Amino acid sequence: MTREPHRDSLTAGAAPASSEAVPPTTLEAHVHLRKIPLLADLNDEEIQRVKLELRFRHYAKREIVLQKGGHGDGLLFLLTGQLQVIDITEDGRSIGLRMLAPGDFFGEIALINNSTRSASVVALSAVVVAFLPTATAMHLFSHSPSVAKQMLQHLAQKIQRDSEFRALLSINNTAKRIYTYLAMQNRQQPVAGAPAVLENLPTHQDIANMINTSRETVTRALAVLVQQGIVQKDGNRLIIVKPEALARLVQG
Repeated sequence: MTREPHRDSLTAGAAPASSEAVPPTTLEAHVHLRKIPLLADLNDEEIQRVKLELRFRHYAKREIVLQKGGHGDGLLFLLTGQLQVIDITEDGRSIGLRMLAPGDFFGEIALINNSTRSASVVALSAVVVAFLPTATAMHLFSHSPSVAKQMLQHLAQKIQRDSEFRALLSINNTAKRIYTYLAMQNRQQPVAGAPAVLENLPTHQDIANMINTSRETVTRALAVLVQQGIVQKDGNRLIIVKPEALARLVQG
């Protein structure tokens, strides 16, 4: 059941409206708007306007934050936790489209197009989400050059990412598809050949959902990488010890 966060959430400093509302002290700890990339370059007046308009909501793990087909009536920011954007196939399967981390925003397509939500968003952990109403968000898009520039960059990157993901899903070999997925997560590696750490790695089931395979297949493929010393697992982190070896598997 969809619950849009603006209906009964609270403004910063207000008293909790329900058992799910985030306490003011928690909000004060989380809402550092300049740490959100889209808002980082706003002037003080704009930051204050945004802060006054924001509404906050807590969602439990596996709870639906946005429902596909719902009305796009605001822009949302993930403050804490992890979200997954998913779509549902005609046969009822959930297909993961991408992961969202703190600082990311979502819901922008429906907002810009004045359309319904094109995908659902589900919490992979307990999360705190901030909701910015349409009027304020659209004002930023049209009056703030820094927000407009970052939005254009975001949309361009999204097109590129979606294209890469379609190419990933076209790979017939499931093990190679898994290796390619891991390599894509390592694209921000700062030093060529150096170990990379993938924080908050999705569960095997979540990865399986994203790349159209089974959880058991993901588990087996990761076990092979561990046995070969290419990766190491550390809780929900994955350390790619030999990125060049992983690249060879992707290319092979």
